[in-house]
Amino acid sequence: MAGTSSLAMNRIDFLGATLVDAACLAASVLALAAYHLFIRHKLRQDPTYTVQAVNTIARTAWVENIMAGGKEVLAVQTLRNSTMAATFLASTAVLLVMGTLTLSGQGSQLEASWHALNKIGAVHSAIWIVKLLFLLLDFFVAFFSFASAIRLFNHVGYMINVPLSMAHKAISPQHVAIHLNRAGGHYSIGMRAFYFAVPLVFWLFGPLFMLAATLGLLVVLYRHDRAPSEMADDYR
Repeated sequence: MAGTSSLAMNRIDFLGATLVDAACLAASVLALAAYHLFIRHKLRQDPTYTVQAVNTIARTAWVENIMAGGKEVLAVQTLRNSTMAATFLASTAVLLVMGTLTLSGQGSQLEASWHALNKIGAVHSAIWIVKLLFLLLDFFVAFFSFASAIRLFNHVGYMINVPLSMAHKAISPQHVAIHLNRAGGHYSIGMRAFYFAVPLVFWLFGPLFMLAATLGLLVVLYRHDRAPSEMADDYR
């Protein structure tokens, strides 16, 4: 009877600790989702509220300027720089995936030390693997986002040098700008995935560390996303 009671208590403790981890993960995801909803709401009021929105306007104007003629070399150099940056980050994502897989094979050696400060979260090996799976998923999202950005940058490299005199309706400056802005959108998603990896890494140490890292990340994101107020005033 004593053994059965002890087993039941261990199961209750495990479920309670697992619920704490799940609640902190949900709170972290909801906080980031609420932040992006807030940013979307502000963009409806002010189209230049974020740096990303200003870059979208700039890329559209840049395409129109390049396709007006005489700046083909500048277009190739700029797109090459963007492709190289996305390639470097995609390669980094692959290396991080390999590093995470290495951690998954060393869980038995690392769990005790990584959970030394984890007082309320689950410390079971199954939870450790779940945490690493979330981290792997995050890095794969980053990889595919940067790979998609590279693909679109390559497409734009061909389309942007088509002269306007051809008057091709599928290769107009507006159409090319859409492709370029989609590439920029994928690049931004990849960067967001890298940013979210910070709370996920701290989650390995405990759910409270994850919440603290999420709050810190939100502060950093707002400072990075917010466009200079002087620039916003010029567009009003």
